[in-house]
Amino acid sequence: MTTSQDSAPTNGADAPRALVVGVPAETLDGERRVALTPAVVPALVKMGADVVVESGAGVPAGFPDADYEAKGARIGSRDDVWSAPVVAQVRVVGGDPGSPDLEKVWAGQVIVGTAAPLANPAVTQAVAERGATLYALEMLPRTTRAQSMDVLSSQANIAGYRAVLTAAAHLPKVFPLLTTAAGTLPPARVFIVGAGVAGLSAIATARRLGAVVEAYDVRAAAAEEVKSLGARFVEFDLDTGQEGSGSGAYATKMTDEQIAKQQELMAAVVAKADVVITTAQVQGAKAPVLVTESMVRGMSPGSVVVDLAAEQGGNVEPSVAGEVVQVDGVTVIGPANVNSDAAHHSSLVYAKNVQNFLALILKDGQVTHDDGDDLVAGSVVAKGGSIVNERVKGALGEGVTS
Repeated sequence: MTTSQDSAPTNGADAPRALVVGVPAETLDGERRVALTPAVVPALVKMGADVVVESGAGVPAGFPDADYEAKGARIGSRDDVWSAPVVAQVRVVGGDPGSPDLEKVWAGQVIVGTAAPLANPAVTQAVAERGATLYALEMLPRTTRAQSMDVLSSQANIAGYRAVLTAAAHLPKVFPLLTTAAGTLPPARVFIVGAGVAGLSAIATARRLGAVVEAYDVRAAAAEEVKSLGARFVEFDLDTGQEGSGSGAYATKMTDEQIAKQQELMAAVVAKADVVITTAQVQGAKAPVLVTESMVRGMSPGSVVVDLAAEQGGNVEPSVAGEVVQVDGVTVIGPANVNSDAAHHSSLVYAKNVQNFLALILKDGQVTHDDGDDLVAGSVVAKGGSIVNERVKGALGEGVTS
């Protein structure tokens, strides 16, 4: 175990306490979330930390400065926040390896947040070059103990919910079965591709709205959870190579031949759906294309497709991240940063994840790094001026991925 004391720049009488957690406003365009909310401030104070929040950082998510102050936080400038020995962010340096915030990062500082270290390793490299320690929460091991810190799951849960509402808003039909004096309206048919956290949330939301729901996942173990939510699990005669993956595990990348066969079998199901929502992602790799343009053209005009993987390359061939496109009368939506559209609740759960992680590294008024803790060791990607995670080194071409 290693410990570090505050070596941040100070401002004389206004110098912060030894252990300070800073919360800067997010800089990524359109990002409305905030890394810490007023609700978690008392817990951090109890850990011995002083919390300083950049003025206005929580406002886009519905958390005014006064709410932070009421819970014991200080409001400061961006320089105040970046002088803190621990900085919590949603997107580390805004996901930009050229961010001007990097000039404020100092050796020995600890940054906690999401950094997409496998998909965008340049951010991790830029932080490492400044000598800071970076904990990328996406890299937390997929274990029971890590669930309370799992930002991917907490954000995916909300994303799945929002995807269904987005589809419903664009569909020229209603979701539930309606019996009226003018006749009976059949329920919408919704097909969810991928039954991870986002997919299961989408299934539950579509069912609550009254749709008939079908779902597919390459992991056969997901079938039980799909059925428990009242949806039908679609089974294909296809060897996906995921037999050892439990329902909570990440799917692994399939071969081109497996994906092509999957597309062929899926086409008939897609053609009958009013709404298709895709959620399939492989950590550190481009999202697999599961729904081709020809499959989209085979859907009825007025149908809607929502591709939650659009920012990772897309599960749907015609989807474009951040745009709504029309393909033969079918609306294809590639939402960008869908969690920002539900910034208040997304921030609440994200902040709780961060609070739980900080409890691992803030001990007795100091920042600690316990190499013997699998969660700490698994999530640290940069330390002491170097990249310390082998998978991230591989993504940068510095080593072999594990």
